[in-house]
Amino acid sequence: MGDQQILILGAPGAGKGTQSKRLAEEYDLEHVTTGDALRENRDMETEHGTPREYMEAGELVPDELVNEIVEEALSSADGYVLDGYPRNESQVEYLQRITDLDVVLHLEVSEETLVDRLAGRRVDPETGDNYHVEFDMPDDEEVRERLIQREDDQEETVRERLRVFEENTEPVIDHYEDHEGYVRIDGEQSPDEVWEEIKEAVDERTE
Repeated sequence: MGDQQILILGAPGAGKGTQSKRLAEEYDLEHVTTGDALRENRDMETEHGTPREYMEAGELVPDELVNEIVEEALSSADGYVLDGYPRNESQVEYLQRITDLDVVLHLEVSEETLVDRLAGRRVDPETGDNYHVEFDMPDDEEVRERLIQREDDQEETVRERLRVFEENTEPVIDHYEDHEGYVRIDGEQSPDEVWEEIKEAVDERTE
């Protein structure tokens, strides 16, 4: 098991999920996402209740509870790539108390590119597979015809998601720019080119 401790930052559509999976495989790390950690520990008892109570009520899980769940997930991993956390300054402070990061990768992608990527996404309602109208459509005509656009991938919703992300997460990025392991990655490139840049950055900083 690798022991690198990596944080990956970037807006929705920047490619964090794809690159995190590659990092986890390449370096034998635990891929920790807030969503997975909450699902895996949904019945964990805390003084703020259990994640299940909030999820079933359709409410946002409060920071204090997310913090405890992330701590639980990180404590069982020698090395990890953390994706989707921290989302605000109070979570940044908590993360600093519980772990030391080796590398902070920031996938930079312009808003227009993010909108194109997200608004072009289509889902197969039968399999849950994701496709994209420009880059990646299925060969099977029957599958193509049944693809749908999820509501939160419509352009207006996408722009609002990006605005909210920027409002909450800009201070997080500002904070990590001073971290000695911080690296800006050009997320506009192809996934393979992005991966090459990431791999180089991680190897340099964790030798």
